[in-house]
Amino acid sequence: MTLALFDLDNTLLAGDSDHAWGDFLVARGHVDAEAYRLANDRFYADYCAGTLDIRAFCEFVFAVLARNDRATLEAWRDEFMAECIEPMLLPQAHELLARHRAQGHTLVIITATNRFVTELIARRYGVEHLIATEPEQDGNGRYTGRLAGTPCFQDGKIIRLREWLAGRDESLEGSWFYSDSRNDLALLEAVDHPVAVDADPTLTAVARERGWPLLSLRGDRTGS
Repeated sequence: MTLALFDLDNTLLAGDSDHAWGDFLVARGHVDAEAYRLANDRFYADYCAGTLDIRAFCEFVFAVLARNDRATLEAWRDEFMAECIEPMLLPQAHELLARHRAQGHTLVIITATNRFVTELIARRYGVEHLIATEPEQDGNGRYTGRLAGTPCFQDGKIIRLREWLAGRDESLEGSWFYSDSRNDLALLEAVDHPVAVDADPTLTAVARERGWPLLSLRGDRTGS
């Protein structure tokens, strides 16, 4: 089967779900508003610059998960989905996914954002397979605040993808990957069909230099 891999934030979504989750927590008063907002914005700026310390960011984000029980977190997430994520969903993203699905491809969302935030988004897009950064859980399903395994970020996306591929009747032969971000250059270079989607300036420059297609899911194709 041919793999069709998709980044999530600013690719299939018109925004960043990780950063938006932080903004949601601030707006609802679930965290110390000023301190959390400043840290959330700083981490996001580092992400955009390609300098994010992913483990420090996970520690920051997962602390909220560890402080609250699952029922509370899931109620917050339902509100977040309705109020913050639904407006980010893109009709052209649905269409792109449908085109690959119609070709019999295996669809996978692969994202640095953690599974708690992203699993309902993947489900909303009808994508069965999700590879995401994993927050550790204890035996009772409560989050510990720690990271489980390799974060699904930069080179870690390739590590996590190869772990997922192990034992499956899948390979990277003929594979596609769609992303907006310079942070995904390693995985874009590893697939047969890299596509830059509403790309940041660094990825746009690389895509033009290498002849990769440039695509917008928020407007028209921008050429290749």
